[in-house]
Amino acid sequence: MDTMIKKRIKQLKKGDQNAFVDIVDLYKDKIYQLCYRMLGNAHEAEDIAQEAFIRAYVNIESFDVNRKFSTWLYRIATNLTIDRIRKKKPDYYLDAEVAGTEGLNMYSQIAADGILPEEEVVSLELSSTIQQKILRLPDKYRSVIVLKYIHELSLKEISEILNIPVGTVKTRIHRGREALRKQLRDL
Repeated sequence: MDTMIKKRIKQLKKGDQNAFVDIVDLYKDKIYQLCYRMLGNAHEAEDIAQEAFIRAYVNIESFDVNRKFSTWLYRIATNLTIDRIRKKKPDYYLDAEVAGTEGLNMYSQIAADGILPEEEVVSLELSSTIQQKILRLPDKYRSVIVLKYIHELSLKEISEILNIPVGTVKTRIHRGREALRKQLRDL
């Protein structure tokens, strides 16, 4: 895969804009998921993911083809997401009532294919609860938890994406897990 990406990047640097379409197709879901897991908002995640690809496209000349492209792209997306989080704290949660309704909350906006079995509902609620708890973590812990456990990146990759030492990544993962554990203990 790296060989194909390097080939596309070289084509893009030579002016072949269609090569970028292949790059976007390959990474769009991963970048969106990263942004969504950190923001908890689909529309904002789409905006940030698009912005990450635009930044990558505009700055492709500065990319070193001897490095891993995915790490560079994840760094762009993570930095943009953290900037968005710092600028705007979440103004709603899934359990908040939707304005103009009689008791409906954001959970009612989650699509479902008919009636879910009880076990799937419990799993969905647990997943949603964990996502809510992740969103309440401080930015520095949220980013490492999402990159490590949702995107399953190595400590070295996380270190490169966030531009911090591996030791700091380990510490933040440990502290982030402890913070999550405390929040989940209250359930």
